[in-house]
Amino acid sequence: MKNILIDAGPLIALFNRNDKYHNKIKDFLKTFSGKLITTWPVITEVSHMLDFNIQTQIDFLTWINLGAVNIENIDNNDITRIIELSKKYSDVPMDLADGSLVALSEKINIKEIITIDSDYYIYRTINKEMLENIFDYR
Repeated sequence: MKNILIDAGPLIALFNRNDKYHNKIKDFLKTFSGKLITTWPVITEVSHMLDFNIQTQIDFLTWINLGAVNIENIDNNDITRIIELSKKYSDVPMDLADGSLVALSEKINIKEIITIDSDYYIYRTINKEMLENIFDYR
């Protein structure tokens, strides 16, 4: 089973029926056979963006609790790397959630991501590698 990073956008779309990517991410995940990996900053961002409905937030957290997503912790070394990335990509800009995913990709050697964020075509790991977006959202 393959481990894949997942960004906030697809998760928000999955739990927001009005999101234009809702059906695409739902269909994608029906056939996806890997393990979804993310960070607490991503979970926080998703929860914040789903604040239009407390039941939707609860549904999202329940889905995570059922094992749908593995949440990796970030530590002080990761924060140092996120600061470096944030400075490097300050013109984009890179937010905490995006920085945490790039840092995590370096830490646990995952090179693929599910995202609707075009900034990932700009971001590079410490080895100058781009994360491959395996989600065709267009």
